[in-house]
Amino acid sequence: MGRLFVITLEGRIYSCKHCQTHLALSEDIESKAFHCRHGKAYLYRKVVNVTLGESEERVMMTGLHTVADIFCVGCGSIVGWKYESAHEKNQKYKEGKFILERFKVSGPDGSNYWGSHGAQVGGSDADDA
Repeated sequence: MGRLFVITLEGRIYSCKHCQTHLALSEDIESKAFHCRHGKAYLYRKVVNVTLGESEERVMMTGLHTVADIFCVGCGSIVGWKYESAHEKNQKYKEGKFILERFKVSGPDGSNYWGSHGAQVGGSDADDA
């Protein structure tokens, strides 16, 4: 395995909760109105220090999407997914954007989000917008 090159961000940073690898800036959040299996999730225009898994079609609460899981380059944890394509016309705005699950990242103030008091929330991709 070669040398790991990690991008270091400056500003209000969201990081992997396991290894603190920088993932995204708060200014790149497009929406905080998303939900996933573990609770809240945020839609980002840009993330760094992730690798993409294989693309697959998933039926989500907002319809059929082609997505790829995203993994932290530091520790290999799944931290969210990338929207490759949306099959519904009103969901096209998600294409090329990323979801980071709040349960799997640390916030800019170092806080971890534990969902609804540790309970799992149903669905994935339930956006309220």
